[in-house]
Amino acid sequence: MENITTRVWKLDPNNPDPEIIARAAEIIKKGGLVAFPTETVYGLGANGLDGEAVAGIYRAKGRPSDNPLILHVADLEMAHRLSRSLSPEALLLIEQFWPGPLTLIVPKGGEIPQQVTGGLGTVAIRMPDHPVALALIKAAGLPIAAPSANRSGRPSPTTAAHVRTDLEGRVDAILDGGPAGLGLESTVLDITGPCPVILRPGGVTHEQLARVLKNVTLDPSVLGEKLPKDQAPRSPGMKYIHYAPAAPVILFEGEPEKVRKALSCRAEELSAMGKRVGVLATEESAAGYSGQAKILTMGRRKTPSGAAALLFGRLREFDRLQVDIILAEGIETKGIGLAVMNRLRRAASEIVKC
Repeated sequence: MENITTRVWKLDPNNPDPEIIARAAEIIKKGGLVAFPTETVYGLGANGLDGEAVAGIYRAKGRPSDNPLILHVADLEMAHRLSRSLSPEALLLIEQFWPGPLTLIVPKGGEIPQQVTGGLGTVAIRMPDHPVALALIKAAGLPIAAPSANRSGRPSPTTAAHVRTDLEGRVDAILDGGPAGLGLESTVLDITGPCPVILRPGGVTHEQLARVLKNVTLDPSVLGEKLPKDQAPRSPGMKYIHYAPAAPVILFEGEPEKVRKALSCRAEELSAMGKRVGVLATEESAAGYSGQAKILTMGRRKTPSGAAALLFGRLREFDRLQVDIILAEGIETKGIGLAVMNRLRRAASEIVKC
């Protein structure tokens, strides 16, 4: 891909400079690419109604072209223009969770290019809960297609520095609004079938959705089942390798004490072989690992929101430490823990059941 000059503009995340936002919006309207912060992770934005502009996202990321994108909107009127029909269930969810980390799969409208949908008859839409993101969409006056602003397969970016590492020279501008808060991408909920189906867990939990709608189920891919090679993914994060650092990840799942013992044993074996080992541990067990391993913590086991906020940054830190292999502890799949484990399972090359 041709190297371009990437401008980086720093913004107050709560009170973004209108002049900078206007410059970034002009880039979007002219078919360019702008990375910007949301409450989940940083997104890589393009005009969601311009097929060639959207194709630029795939080129910049090295993203498979059948992997659909999410359209970000600033108001309900914009959402109505993107779908043939927003059902009563969709409107109820919008009332409850927008703006926020919930993406809805709905029937698509005719003006949406197939580059956005991966050729599907549905479209993914959400309204982000971040002043910079909302200001950019409003200033552009159009829906912004935006996957995470990283090279395809890499851990998603939660800071502008992460974006620069992956995409500097590939995008026109980066809006630096400080670290993202949630740390994991939005929940993706398909409401086009007889029962609502979570295609990707995220900031709005299964439990929260079940309090609003009946019969909310999990797609098998959420729990790690792989899609057939010939099946098109209905959501980002369903089919391809995602969230992976440079070193292979081995994930240990099970009772905490069994996980600690099995992981510690593997770490000692690998260290004895001369491997530089990284350990991603909860705070409760981090002190129990010894030897030559590089240990990074992801918060306490009982507060999975801490793991969500830290996960991608920790995986990228292991890249900086140049470890040969990463051994990661699993956590419970309650609440946002399900989203954390979904990302770890997607990043892992091996899963050890303890």
